[in-house]
Amino acid sequence: MKIGFDNKKYLKEQTNAILERVQKFDNKLYLEFGGKIIYDYHASRVLPGFHPNVKMELLQQLKDRADIILCIYSGDIERRKVRADFGITYDADAMKLIDDLRDWGIEVTAVVITRYENQLAATIFKNKLERRSMKVYTHKFTKGYPTDVDTIVSDEGYGANTYIETTKPLVIVTGPGPGSGKLATCLTQMYHEYKQGIKAGYAKFETFPIWNIPLKHPVNVAYEAATADLKDFNLIDPFHLDFYGKTAVNYNRDVEVFPVLKRIFEKITGGTSMYQSPTDMGVNRAGFGIIDDKATQYASIQEIIRRFLRYKCEYVLGFVDKDTVDRAELIMNEVKAKPEERSTVIPARKAAEEAEKQGKGHQGIFCGSALELKDGTIITGKNSSLVHSASSLILNAIKELAGIPDEIHLLSPMVIESIFNLEKNILNERSVSLDLEETLIALSISATTNPTSQVAMEKLKELRGCEAHMTHIPTPGDEAGLRRLGINLTSDTNFSTNSLFMS
Repeated sequence: MKIGFDNKKYLKEQTNAILERVQKFDNKLYLEFGGKIIYDYHASRVLPGFHPNVKMELLQQLKDRADIILCIYSGDIERRKVRADFGITYDADAMKLIDDLRDWGIEVTAVVITRYENQLAATIFKNKLERRSMKVYTHKFTKGYPTDVDTIVSDEGYGANTYIETTKPLVIVTGPGPGSGKLATCLTQMYHEYKQGIKAGYAKFETFPIWNIPLKHPVNVAYEAATADLKDFNLIDPFHLDFYGKTAVNYNRDVEVFPVLKRIFEKITGGTSMYQSPTDMGVNRAGFGIIDDKATQYASIQEIIRRFLRYKCEYVLGFVDKDTVDRAELIMNEVKAKPEERSTVIPARKAAEEAEKQGKGHQGIFCGSALELKDGTIITGKNSSLVHSASSLILNAIKELAGIPDEIHLLSPMVIESIFNLEKNILNERSVSLDLEETLIALSISATTNPTSQVAMEKLKELRGCEAHMTHIPTPGDEAGLRRLGINLTSDTNFSTNSLFMS
């Protein structure tokens, strides 16, 4: 894929813009971080060249001047909401984020559990962190929100929440996903700061939608696809157009809440609002990093297709409703795209057809998969009585990269036999066909005695960022293996097994 985004230019411009915003206030700015603070794979997919950890690079530059507050909505903990690209729950993602920040030399100042109502799961999460010496605060639902501004900005509203002590001029407020309570936490802190005579400010670190490219640019449409389950949509910021006479793109939730937010700002500060439009609130220089518009448009259309395919699978798995799938399909039709434009879809389906013709499947189900290497080569795989389709695909891909003939086996027969014996005769597993995680373990063991397997295993690193498609929803072991390899996977809505539990 062509590079369409200048990461270094964006990093420089975004850092300068944040520092300029800090100086506009009483050397105290609460900066709400929208989107993923680390591993922002959506951004890296739609803006080829955008580094998924560029925000961490920015934080490293600012860490001597910044405190970090991490927010998580208690309801997301209670219902075990899952972050799709990692397959882990939001509370686990919050802990992972704390660890990841530490790895970058950045400490989290405090964790805030928002809209806390003594839910059992949220309380356990709180205890777990506190017993590991983390500062944890709980904030209730803000009384009077969103219409009664006099109550909101009072000791009964924001004042009822505990003030979080910070020492740096910049306070970054982040969370594992949308609706985590970041905005309410920022405003609560501002309320307490003004009571102490500190004229703190608020701003929002944003990536999407990009305000200074067209409303229907595929990059912005891809954001709508990514948030189809939230029913977010982009629109021209009417407040910005009315006050400045200039067109800017924003999204519905920010626009809808702005009139109330403006009144809250005025009530907290005792004067005029610091902003005239929701676009004013944002610090977003992503549009200035685009260097190849055609490349970003192509990448974004591919992401829109990915999202549609993923929502279809999530629907049959029970994670989303039909409205979400319909909305994702409308968005895909809007850019005149279809699933078959994803380069790996048709080859995967053909591989499944070949498996069926050859009668090579497992338990009567024939699965196909395909992967596009960085040079554009398409590799396919099929399931069998020995390995899952994903396992076959990855083994074939690393053989191709290593220049190893197809007839040479990478897995030791003794290793495979030992695994089968463990699963069938000791663990009493119903299926003994190797999923991808098991295959990778078998490959690593085989590599200890087989130099060819060792050479092939080294090629696994080159699969990161590659695109893949499967004709069947991956089993947990396949999905986890593909995710760890960094492969962007989509699949059709078929199940790879008749077992409800294994599916």
